[in-house]
Amino acid sequence: MKRRIIFLTALLFSFVCTPALSAKTLIHPPIPEEPLTTEKVAIVTLPTLATEEQIKQLIEPYPDLELRHIFTEALNGFSVKGTKGSLDKLAQTSKVESVSPVTTYSVQSESNIEIIGTEEVRGYFDPKDERLTGKGITVGVIDTGIDYHHPDLRRSYKRGYDLVDIDDDPMETKGMYGQSTLHGTHVAGIIAANGKIQGVAPDAKIIAYRALGPGGSGTTEQVLAAIDKAIKDKVDILNLSLGNNVNGPDLPISLALNKAVENGITAVTSSGNSGPNMWTVGSPGTASKAISVGASTPILKVPYLKIDGRKETLRLEPMQGSIDWKLDRSYEVAYGKLGKKEDLANVAGKIALIQRGELTFSEKAWYAQEAGAVAVIIFNNMNGEFAGNLDRPIDIPVATMSRELGLDIVKSMASQKILATTNIIEEKDLLASFSSRGPVTSTWEIKPDVVAPGVAITSTIPGGYLALQGTSMAAPHVAGAAALIKQAHPDWGPEEIKAALMNTAIPIVDGKKVPYKTYEQGAGRIRIPEAIQTSTLVKPASLQFGKFKLVERQHEHTQQLTFKNVSDRRMTYRFEVPHQRDGIQFELPLAFSVDAGKEKTVEVTMSVDPSELNKKIHEGHLTIMAGSQKVSVPYLYVLEEPDYPRIMGFEFGPGDKHGVYHYEVYLPGGADEFGIALFDPDTYRFVKFLDWKRNVARGMLKMDIPVEKLPENGLYLAKVFAKKAGKEDMVETGIAVSKVKER
Repeated sequence: MKRRIIFLTALLFSFVCTPALSAKTLIHPPIPEEPLTTEKVAIVTLPTLATEEQIKQLIEPYPDLELRHIFTEALNGFSVKGTKGSLDKLAQTSKVESVSPVTTYSVQSESNIEIIGTEEVRGYFDPKDERLTGKGITVGVIDTGIDYHHPDLRRSYKRGYDLVDIDDDPMETKGMYGQSTLHGTHVAGIIAANGKIQGVAPDAKIIAYRALGPGGSGTTEQVLAAIDKAIKDKVDILNLSLGNNVNGPDLPISLALNKAVENGITAVTSSGNSGPNMWTVGSPGTASKAISVGASTPILKVPYLKIDGRKETLRLEPMQGSIDWKLDRSYEVAYGKLGKKEDLANVAGKIALIQRGELTFSEKAWYAQEAGAVAVIIFNNMNGEFAGNLDRPIDIPVATMSRELGLDIVKSMASQKILATTNIIEEKDLLASFSSRGPVTSTWEIKPDVVAPGVAITSTIPGGYLALQGTSMAAPHVAGAAALIKQAHPDWGPEEIKAALMNTAIPIVDGKKVPYKTYEQGAGRIRIPEAIQTSTLVKPASLQFGKFKLVERQHEHTQQLTFKNVSDRRMTYRFEVPHQRDGIQFELPLAFSVDAGKEKTVEVTMSVDPSELNKKIHEGHLTIMAGSQKVSVPYLYVLEEPDYPRIMGFEFGPGDKHGVYHYEVYLPGGADEFGIALFDPDTYRFVKFLDWKRNVARGMLKMDIPVEKLPENGLYLAKVFAKKAGKEDMVETGIAVSKVKER
């Protein structure tokens, strides 16, 4: 039977304004009229590299298994298609490490260049004052393909491969009834456009790997095949602006990126667009050795709304593709409901306040413009703020605000006329609200590693140019930066390039001047000139002191830092005294010197008195003076079991054979207790447990459910819960049961 698959998407915001779902709304797959017999594709990893003949011998006992792709670089293993029964038997053999189901990945939807350090003449310079443009450096882009006919990309494009259609033509998807793509072209332009728009490294060469097809989605198999091909091609830098929402370090794509780094490739990936909460970073942004990138703002002119009678000003989020907000006097605010034509009779000469839902953002703005509105504010239909894009030119400014603020203004309209003025305030170096935060579950690593501009980024798309936002737009800034560093320092490997970017990044602060946490911004926003010109590399560029249980006595945790002097003179290093924190003390080395071209490893010890700690995650920066240069190393310490989501990525649907359903769910820390409870969606009456168990191991949990253990055909509300260390999390979703009778 057909199985639903988890989409790994390009990290890019949608043009479509989708309605919110109520508590009773159920999302479910279509009910099949008869059993389907489609097979399953899986990734098989092996402990050592095997030849094609050895792999064929391994699967020979299972006649229904079809060998699809052999991976020799990204991982030791292969992909295979066949029934779940044969795959389960294969997984039990001693010659196999793991068998993982194929999931689906999707794209993660000029001050940006200026803020990270460009010169007015557009360029960067190495320590010998030679201009750097990425010349001689090859950047692989795993994405939706590339419009290699674009005039700004013709000189940068070297060659490409299509892992979706299996050919040598990586052209973007075109004319697919709304499934056409532009993401890969936009990403490639940020890295190496060389025309009307200049990328970060305009003379770098692009190899495009089309692993994401129509609609911007592709499978684990396709992305792994692209990584495998990139390793064989010996690219210098590899960019993946794609991901899913599973915060785990052990998914195949994350492991493959680690392997790419081990092969000398600097791998850069977006952290995800699921912020602003903790634990939202997704794979492959969780890859330990890759550079995971969050999104910050470039220099922006942001409108703030001042409503008569209110003390506070309200920050608006300009929609991408909107003209600048330039209202020069007070205007009345009118409620335009959902923004349909019939809702906008009273908005002429006013600011139209419209609720998100049912229509696209562009349709709402267009109808408001036609009705005579001077501006549009779209407020969310679910909790929190949001951002989006317009897909057509609109002649009036369009911005967004949160549901809470929008409803509050609508409520005030019932008793009074609402007048508002706008002030424009210049902002920069703020963390984008959508940018995913860490830390990574189970490894407790700091992710993202750095942040870069990811808001209002204008770049190439098929047939033209467009401003977009997302961590997809942040990652290629770092990939371009890595290309420049590699050109300046050809002998540096991925670890040195990562250290240069992180050691020289500038920590950023929020609108109230409060520093963002290290697991929100990593080391901070990248600074390309400083990274190129750095005199010192400190590795690793962030410290994880690990997770420890609560004990009565004081305990110590020691990590090592290696200082590499990459200057031409002897350097002296000195740790600054860290900010005093109750229950935590550091034992740091005294000042020491390192000769030019040499390195020295020192120990950093953290002493902890758990009885004085009142929270479970502790983070900060260690600051080192390298001569006159300041180097910042972020650190993280975890006590006991922190407050991460206990459950992620639940999927349920018909299994691979008649009479069986199947579910999959990711448990980042395992579970003391796990269960799936079914309820009637109308009455909320408990029906039965679909599954229940104790002491479940960490990782992906997969289970077949015979139809005789299912309730009667119909729609059900499933409450999926997991308990770990006294904390319980629950996910609610709708599932459909359709037991087909034997013929």
